[in-house]
Amino acid sequence: MYGVVTRNAEELEWSAFDAGFYEVKDVTGRAAAPLSTGVNMVSLFGDNAAVGDDPSLAAVDAEGRPATRERPYFDWSYVCPTHERYREGLLEIVDDCVAERADLRLDDVGFPRDGYCRCERCDRRFAASEFTDRENWRAAVVTDVVRDVRDRVPGDLSLTVYPDPYPGHLRTRSGVDIEALAPVIEEFVVPIYDTAYGTTYWLETIAKGFESRLADADADADADVRLGIELYAVDVDIDALVHATEVAEAYADAVYFGYDASNAAAAIRRLQADRQEGVSHGAGEED
Repeated sequence: MYGVVTRNAEELEWSAFDAGFYEVKDVTGRAAAPLSTGVNMVSLFGDNAAVGDDPSLAAVDAEGRPATRERPYFDWSYVCPTHERYREGLLEIVDDCVAERADLRLDDVGFPRDGYCRCERCDRRFAASEFTDRENWRAAVVTDVVRDVRDRVPGDLSLTVYPDPYPGHLRTRSGVDIEALAPVIEEFVVPIYDTAYGTTYWLETIAKGFESRLADADADADADVRLGIELYAVDVDIDALVHATEVAEAYADAVYFGYDASNAAAAIRRLQADRQEGVSHGAGEED
């Protein structure tokens, strides 16, 4: 299955795509009205605008340094996942989305990095919790957030995860617990972005890693979660994008293309044409 990730409503209905994700709320804080023609997509805790308007929303480390895009290693600003008022607003957005379409995709789920968040609210809640290990507490916080969303989504729930399949890394980094979340969602989507895809051995390594990881999680949790891989399509050479797609789809249930529907559609047409040319119609046929 091939799909597109877009901010342009009309591209959701292009015949080249089997599925489409539409950004209703992205990391800039830009908001758009949900649509019924695609799966609406919501950035949970990445939000430059919200943190810019209210810096107290930002997750902080033990030294009080906020997770904002002005600091190294952060591409955007992150809201603390325990901020109740912000979470209530997110659930309102979720309700608006599923009123239009039963399915939903979540982006930017979890804490920004290991070591976050150490705001007074997080410290207080951790101290009052049943947990003695902060990593376990963070994972429980994130899992509870996703479960709150799950309760409001009547259709399929997809969740974007950072492209690190190594066991334990996502949990340590962001509180995203693959094993705990596998029974709660229908699909993990892994963005594996490059601007050229000149080599793809690393893409294959990550894709295979997630295929193995989800197979183990499914077996442990008696779940059947799908794997989607999202490729960057903006200004990528068609031949390179086609090859990257062939690598990704060897391991994934679906391949999605980010933010250039025209390039993505051209790559899909090339793939389909190449496969059609390779079809054999039986022995004995003459040219």
